Amino acid sequence: MGENWTEEDIPDLSGRVAVVTGGNGGLGLETVRALATHGAHVVMAARNLEKATSACRAIEDAHPGARIEIVPLDLADLSSVAAAATTIAAHERVDLLVNNAGIMGVPERRTVQGIELQFGTNHVGHFALTASLMPLLLAAPAARVVTVTSVARHVGRPVRRDRDLDAGRYDPWGSYGRSKLANLLFAVELHRRLATAHAPVASLAAHPGLTNSELQATSVVESGGGLSQRFWHLLARTSGMTTREGAAPQLRAATDPQAASGELYGPRWLVRGDAVRLPLVRAAMDRGEGRELWDVSEELAGATFDVAALVAAARRDRGEV
Repeated sequence: MGENWTEEDIPDLSGRVAVVTGGNGGLGLETVRALATHGAHVVMAARNLEKATSACRAIEDAHPGARIEIVPLDLADLSSVAAAATTIAAHERVDLLVNNAGIMGVPERRTVQGIELQFGTNHVGHFALTASLMPLLLAAPAARVVTVTSVARHVGRPVRRDRDLDAGRYDPWGSYGRSKLANLLFAVELHRRLATAHAPVASLAAHPGLTNSELQATSVVESGGGLSQRFWHLLARTSGMTTREGAAPQLRAATDPQAASGELYGPRWLVRGDAVRLPLVRAAMDRGEGRELWDVSEELAGATFDVAALVAAARRDRGEV
């Protein structure tokens, strides 16, 4: 499959179970639609159930064969993450997890557990969800985890034990960049740990470039419309790609048979263009940064994510050890 990848290149996904966070709008909705219309049973994990129900009906009306299931998920509440994972566990396996949901540039607030909201929602919630769903991913023959990052990863600072998340004056864009760098670091570190354990699960990252999605509009509403928020919202509206175009990198990472674990996909020209494989930023290749983020994430999530132990348990369950 060449570089001019399109949604039409998605293979038949019949029999596969996919979970998409934030699947009720924007990039997530396009991802749900594309996966469902190619045969997957899609779990639309979303916080706004009314909006999710409307979105689900629209897809099913346009594509009568689509199979979509709605599961409540609030990534800013780790108890909601645990409850969603328990509901999803009704499936014997999960073939694809797309960590898509996110918030951007919002005023300073906290998750239910007291974590800075953007970092808690964009990263910690997904970290906890991935950990909880790992046994189901390991039950699939060749599962994938795709974590959505952003061009803001280039301005984010890595999280370290000796650097308090709450240190200094709150900067909504600095916080957003930190959370999106964490998304990329997590995807790459998860790849390393899965590869070391010889697990049949791939971990990839993707970013949508500049897309005219609901993210910018929500940022303006939530923040009261500061100058930077209004600038990016206007730029996205006038120059951004459509949500269908913006979802292409994460769909390619999720479904392209040639996409490999540890890779990053995004627009060819940073903010626009075909979905192609991209080089990783230097921080993402730093093993120390990945380990540090993992340790901090376990502390914030209040849970251990031991990939090697989970892989060993899955092998015992299959009678391989």
